[in-house]
Amino acid sequence: MIYRSKAPLRIGLAGGGTDVSPYCDLYGGAILNATISLYAYATIEPLDEPKIIIEAYDRGELVQCEFANELEIDGNLNLAKGVYNHIVGRYGPVPGGFKLSTIVDAPAGSGLGSSSTLVVAIIGVFVDWLRLPMGEYDIAHMAYQVERVDLAMAGGKQDQYAATFGGVNFMEFYKENNVIVNPLRIRQEYLFELENNLILYFTATSRLSSTIIESQSKNVTDKNQSSIDAMHHLKEQALMMKEALLKGNVHDIGRILDYGFKYKKQMAKGISNDSLDEIYESALKAGATGGKISGAGGGGFMMFYCPANTRYQVRKTLAAFGGSFSPYQFTDRGLASWRI
Repeated sequence: MIYRSKAPLRIGLAGGGTDVSPYCDLYGGAILNATISLYAYATIEPLDEPKIIIEAYDRGELVQCEFANELEIDGNLNLAKGVYNHIVGRYGPVPGGFKLSTIVDAPAGSGLGSSSTLVVAIIGVFVDWLRLPMGEYDIAHMAYQVERVDLAMAGGKQDQYAATFGGVNFMEFYKENNVIVNPLRIRQEYLFELENNLILYFTATSRLSSTIIESQSKNVTDKNQSSIDAMHHLKEQALMMKEALLKGNVHDIGRILDYGFKYKKQMAKGISNDSLDEIYESALKAGATGGKISGAGGGGFMMFYCPANTRYQVRKTLAAFGGSFSPYQFTDRGLASWRI
């Protein structure tokens, strides 16, 4: 028997950064995101010999070791090892040796939540193999625990829940890791129009999001009021985006994205830079009405809202910067697993 899983990546439409502690613990955070047709995949093949093989095909990385109940966290495929260690620590040893293989449709540092989505996919395939009694909130919270607690990787909470639940969600974040996922019932024609007008542009650079997030968290701890006020505005942006999508005011979305981008840059240093600002301003001059850097910032994907078929001119303009465009569709399903 072979066990497989997949979990969707996401684009953050509003509120990004308000899911990061200590802001959400002190003030409460709100984010609106949507999953798209780019995925993280995981496969487990049980082996007849006492060994563990972990292979990330997209990264060209391979780890082989003798069967053990704890794997060394040494910088090689730590996410997969972290999931394994956590599951064994909570539920006990697995039945025997296995090969775990993974692949992600977007590179690490892309700003689409690829690392957290991979963790969700890996947990999902272990849940199926071991028949673990875990629901959606349990899986998302475990993914958060593995990344943020066990592996001490800086970051927020939205990606794990987006990948697990799927769809368009308005998420609320409170102290003590209390998260509420509110699925939004958006009319299909509104989503079609958003999908038609919102383009994804990869800047051909990746970034280490943890550095930016650590700076953002420090600003809250140090009571940097301008940074905290910026996060308040981003939380308000999530409410504005929710209302626009539910009411079908899709052509307000560019303005709402632009509103958020201006405040996002005030949260911490490194979120944008001269090169990204030039790309952004060029897109606006070509007809986009707003946009943002996906994820923590600093590189990776950017997105732009291009009404009235302006996307063609925007694409032509941005092509000169050497990046690439990624086709996508919105998906309404989160983590899925199956056996063959």
